[in-house]
Amino acid sequence: MKMIVVFSALVAVCLAAPQNQADRDAVVLRYENDNIGIDGYNFAYETSNGISQQEDGKLQNAGTDNESLSVRGSYSFTGADGVVYTVTYVADENGFQPVGDHLPKASK
Repeated sequence: MKMIVVFSALVAVCLAAPQNQADRDAVVLRYENDNIGIDGYNFAYETSNGISQQEDGKLQNAGTDNESLSVRGSYSFTGADGVVYTVTYVADENGFQPVGDHLPKASK
């Protein structure tokens, strides 16, 4: 039984490892971060393997019963098929709302 647990853990570690050299050797090319307190925050980064993200967050209706955080952003990455995938999103009192050409569309 102990051997099965050890083998399963080893397989999980191998599968979680980056699958190509570009991911293993990736470095951060750009990183910006601005925490402006109660007025919100924003950050952005880009890595050498083509991953990037940017996000802005703002507190809405501060000090009221309807206070909420509103976040807008996007991220991009290159898939195993060589295609660059981009997701833009809004996260607010209505939940996380991602949009991307590769994502399924909700039917009405």
